[in-house]
Amino acid sequence: MELFQPIAEKIAALLIERSQTIAIAESSTGGLVAASLLAVPGASAYFAGGAVVYTKASRMALLNIGDADMVGLRPATEVYSLLIARRVRERHGATWGFGETGASGPTGNRYGDPAGHTCMAIAGSIERAITLRTGSADRGANMDAFTKRALKFLYETISA
Repeated sequence: MELFQPIAEKIAALLIERSQTIAIAESSTGGLVAASLLAVPGASAYFAGGAVVYTKASRMALLNIGDADMVGLRPATEVYSLLIARRVRERHGATWGFGETGASGPTGNRYGDPAGHTCMAIAGSIERAITLRTGSADRGANMDAFTKRALKFLYETISA
């Protein structure tokens, strides 16, 4: 957690200063994005909620994204990460929504993406999505790299 604390504190300060909130839907980061933001004292002022959306069942239960919503989409893409960012924002009534999906490793996912692949998106007054590929099969290292990039991406976007 200490690794992510400086950037999480910057995000928290900005959200508090602007009276804004954020909701998180993450997968291959395993909850580390939410945990990093929640580790900052005063998180109740800006953290609306979040979930680790790891399976098709959890996608339906937590975000109300069913098979009809997935027609023409596949997980672990920028388009899908934007969908979950929008949905988590909407369901929590937050200023910002963040969505992340990918393959931490040590193998790739069933959709053909290699280990070390993640897509993440932010939904709010600005919408952006990016893809990161580490080229590594190390699950723990990928989760850390994904989380570090996610927090940097959040800060870059909400501070614009």
